[in-house]
Amino acid sequence: MRRSQINLNREWRFVREDAGGAHQPDYDDRAWQPIGLPHCFDLPYFRTAEFYVGYGWYRRWFAVPAGSDSRRFFLEFDGVFQVAEVFVNGQRVGAHRGGYTGFCIDITAAVRRGNNLLAVRVNNLWDARLAPRAGEHIFSGGIYRDVRLVCTDSVHIPWFGVGITTPAVSRDAATIRVETEVCNASETPRRCRVRTNILDPQGNVVATMDDPAELAPRQTITVAQQSSRIDNPKLWHPRQPNLYRSRSEILDESGQPMDRVESPFGIRCFDWTADRGFFLNGEHVYLRGANAHQDHAGWGIGITRGACERDVRLIKDAGFNFVRGAHYPHHPAFADACDRLGVLFWSECVFWGKGGFGPERYWNASAYPTNLEDGPAFEQSCLDQLGEMIRINRNHPSIIAWSMCNEPFFTYHLDRARQLLRRMVARCRELDPSRPVAIGGAQRGDIDRIGDIAGYNGDGARLFIEPGVPNLVSEYGAISKPPDAFDPFWGEKQVEHFPWRSGEAIWCGFDYGSIAGRQGLKGIVDHQRVPKRSWYWYRQHNLGIAPPPMPVEGTAHQLRLEAESFGDSSDDAHGDWQLTVTVLDRDGRHVNANPPVTLTIESGPGEFPTGRSITFDPATDNPIVLGRAAAALRAYHAGTAVVRASSAGLIDATAAIQCGGEVEWVEGVTQPCPPRPYVVPPVSAAARRALANVVNVALRRPCRASSERAGAPARHANDGDAGTRWESAAPGGWWQVDLEGFYQLSASKITFGIERNWRFAVEISRD
Repeated sequence: MRRSQINLNREWRFVREDAGGAHQPDYDDRAWQPIGLPHCFDLPYFRTAEFYVGYGWYRRWFAVPAGSDSRRFFLEFDGVFQVAEVFVNGQRVGAHRGGYTGFCIDITAAVRRGNNLLAVRVNNLWDARLAPRAGEHIFSGGIYRDVRLVCTDSVHIPWFGVGITTPAVSRDAATIRVETEVCNASETPRRCRVRTNILDPQGNVVATMDDPAELAPRQTITVAQQSSRIDNPKLWHPRQPNLYRSRSEILDESGQPMDRVESPFGIRCFDWTADRGFFLNGEHVYLRGANAHQDHAGWGIGITRGACERDVRLIKDAGFNFVRGAHYPHHPAFADACDRLGVLFWSECVFWGKGGFGPERYWNASAYPTNLEDGPAFEQSCLDQLGEMIRINRNHPSIIAWSMCNEPFFTYHLDRARQLLRRMVARCRELDPSRPVAIGGAQRGDIDRIGDIAGYNGDGARLFIEPGVPNLVSEYGAISKPPDAFDPFWGEKQVEHFPWRSGEAIWCGFDYGSIAGRQGLKGIVDHQRVPKRSWYWYRQHNLGIAPPPMPVEGTAHQLRLEAESFGDSSDDAHGDWQLTVTVLDRDGRHVNANPPVTLTIESGPGEFPTGRSITFDPATDNPIVLGRAAAALRAYHAGTAVVRASSAGLIDATAAIQCGGEVEWVEGVTQPCPPRPYVVPPVSAAARRALANVVNVALRRPCRASSERAGAPARHANDGDAGTRWESAAPGGWWQVDLEGFYQLSASKITFGIERNWRFAVEISRD
């Protein structure tokens, strides 16, 4: 029998507390919330600095059919933030630490014929020994990506057990190398064959490899195969993202299939150079792109595969060819969408720092542990999550670099941070020699040459001119972007392109939730995924498409409601639609009016983050802006959803959405989801303690000066080294620091190199 796979996103129950005994089958969970996955603790979430920190429990039942006694059963999780303990039928079957990478648990010993209970205990507590320790985002808990039940033969291909590389690539010919792991989970020796077919984008078999394998009991081996020459390959490129497939089969001694796995991949080659930029398939390509966080309005971090595609499409439709996955491994569907749509992807690991770092116990702590006894476990967590990121994503042609970090120089132990980076770089090269290793946010701390590529954020764009290492501007324009500003927000970055620079990525593609509050308004697309005028600036600049007219001033008269689906939700156990409502005047023109507007599901399947209805109100955290707002609807049943947009005194609009799926919605019988009112969570005790501490918010931040003497540049003023300083090259100079956020300043300390009565002024700006 071949493998089977069941999506487990439907029919969960959830409680946001640490419920004792909830792993037992006889536990009464009827008072818990009925929910579907993906899900986060803070549903609904609307870009607040506050989020729940603590425990949550998830429970659901699944069935195992008769005749499965010789089969192996696995649970595959795409992401749980950030510590998961998994129970089946009351038995603890496994655990995982790390919130951004998937994991697989063998549950064979715990399952039984008939109904089985799956219970998952999750916590998002800050942990000194678990990466990341800091970051300018939110760290909400939950099973926030997909979950699957996989059933295989005892001889099978393990989780993400197929690795594909292209050792020789040209426009004339290519060869494919496939390494397939084969596991014999039985107690007897087994013989089998590993057959791999390579299929071109049209589904034609263009190469076949077939090799015998012998496995001892409880043994896993790797079978390496290399194809013969493939003539005239269809190369992967952002303009033409051709995808091949590797079909790996395990056959028993009689030739019957025991397992089969298909893995999409692309044929391409690339090169990062220090003096000429980036090349793809021998062609120079300037990387123009954006950074992206994963959270969406309402759903928080619990986003669907379709939502990932929506984000990548917004990046592509602005004329960008590059995205940086800031600052952690993203949903596997994000890389899938980059592959299909043709967007080059910088995949980043979890060693993450934040300016204004302070004491332990919250996500504004030192990037590397303050207490050195926490160092070994923290370093192992970075290495573990790096290995998982690479294993999960190694076959994606869109991925052109593995980044180890973002701004890890925000730490009290910079030498140890550098040592960890060297360990991570070495491990990365061992796991995947086919891709270069990047250091993201490398503009401070002398870390830009530890890897193969340097990503310079902020003022690094002007500080590192011809740095002699492959490089790009990994962040520029890190300021809040008003929705009506038709502006590129270049910030510190020079407008001109240099031959030695590979590219640039704006901060940020999308508004996001942040522990720094207002600091998350830096996207060219807002949190609801409505493009701002700056998105239209880039689309015009990159693609020559004129922006739509600004909404006119006038009187609101009617509403328009549009629905758009993204991606294929057939294996998600839910669909995902973006509903956009626009305020119009009597003549049907988009008008700059922002009355409260409510979307209501009148019949059929579907739910919003807040339940069967959602309201946009300019006086709330879920506003309508410039006469437009949007929300994502998801459905866990098949049927027609009828949604009405209404606002007092305006003409309503409706949309009918055809939802697919295996389970039909029966009006009046199927239980709709209950209301989920929006309540801003209280500030946690850990957050209160962290935010109350006095810290040096200027340390290693971007800075500039009126002038500087040789050997005493502006960045020496706030580098944390008492042996260095900034010196002005002329009298009457000034020095400026960008705090990259909003702070309550209590003091300003300035140390001069010579003792005398200096006269100076301190000025503060909100922009």
